[in-house]
This record gives sequence, C-alpha cells and structure tokens, in this order.
Amino acid sequence: MLQQLFSPSVLHTLDLIGIFVFAISGALLAVRKNFDVFGMAVLAEVTALGGGLFRDLVIGAVPPAAFTDLGYFVTPLLATVLVFFLHPHVERIQTGVNVFDAAGLGLFCVVGTTKAYDYGLGLTASACLGLATAVGGGVLRDVLANEVPSLLRWDRDLYAVPAIVGAAMTALCIRYDLLNPATSGVAVVTAFVLRLLAMRYHWRAPRAWHRRSTVREE
Repeated sequence: MLQQLFSPSVLHTLDLIGIFVFAISGALLAVRKNFDVFGMAVLAEVTALGGGLFRDLVIGAVPPAAFTDLGYFVTPLLATVLVFFLHPHVERIQTGVNVFDAAGLGLFCVVGTTKAYDYGLGLTASACLGLATAVGGGVLRDVLANEVPSLLRWDRDLYAVPAIVGAAMTALCIRYDLLNPATSGVAVVTAFVLRLLAMRYHWRAPRAWHRRSTVREE
C-alpha cells in the first residue's frame, strides 16, 4: 500500500528529511545536557530511528530498514556533526527546526500506520504503531537523557495528540477504502497543522478533573 501512496524514491527522501530533523532535536538535547560527542550521536540516532525500529520489530519487518539502508544510519551522524560545530546557530533557528519536526511527525504517523497495516495488523493496532513511529524516538531520547518524556508532561504543547489524529485518520481511510495519495496527504497535513497550532497557542492536554483540590502540586 505504501508503494501506491509514494514512489520509493519520494518516500526514501521524505524519510531521510524526517530522520535528519528528529536527529537534530536529539543532538541539541545532548548539548543542553553537556554530553560528549558520542552521547550526542547516540541521542541523535535514537531520536531519529527509535520509533521506526520499534515498529519494524513489532510487525516483523526484519532486519529493520535502519540496518539495511546506510543512509538511515549516516543521516543522524551528519546531524550530530552539524550540531557539534554549529549548535549556537541551530538553537537560534529552533522555531524552524520545530516546524520541520512537526512535518516529520505528520509524515511518520501516516507511514507507520500504513506499513503496520501492510504487515497484517488490525486498524487499531496499526494506528497505535503509527503513533509509536512518530513519537517513539523522542520518548527514548528523553529516557536516556534522564528526562520525563515530553509527551507525558502537562506543561508541554500537544505532541502526541496530533500524531494520534493523523494515525486515526489514516486508519479510517483504510477502513473505508479511501486511502490514496490525496487522503494520506490530508492526514499528514492535519497532524502537521495541529502540531503547529499547539506550538503557536500552547495547547495542552487537560489534567485530572478537580486535580488541584485533591492532589498536591509536584
């Protein structure tokens, strides 16, 4: 089904762009944590490839693409080199990086859902793996850096929710036999725009009902 939506060359190019941007976010966190160059490379690789690796292992697409395509492995290293030498400049264009990160989020949630369905998973499981593809690397990055994962923190702008929406839209299109390049593009753009709006207006998920009346603030 993926081959019907994107040509192999287009899909590969989009994958590498998304991987590069995700890797930059991992390397930047390593700089903020005062990691050495090896730590930067590890966080860049994990952030960029973690979600896709998890998906491929679950669905049995082995060996995962990250181990069969050298470009997938080298791209995070290029991002590490860029951040190693130019991190003050990269920090100054963080807004631009976040925009590309949002685009990668939208792309990966759709591609992950579609690939999981291609390997025989049901629609709900496929959507869950689409979400994992989009956000899994960021979770691993934060865990390795000894941080509470961003998508679990109430004080961070919505990140997982846009990916959930994009994955759910993809699953519904598959269910009603509507998945094609146009509808998959709509799902990507919807997740992308929701993430941008969340960053612009600081949308956050609600906490427990009447939480402040019963639970002490941590």
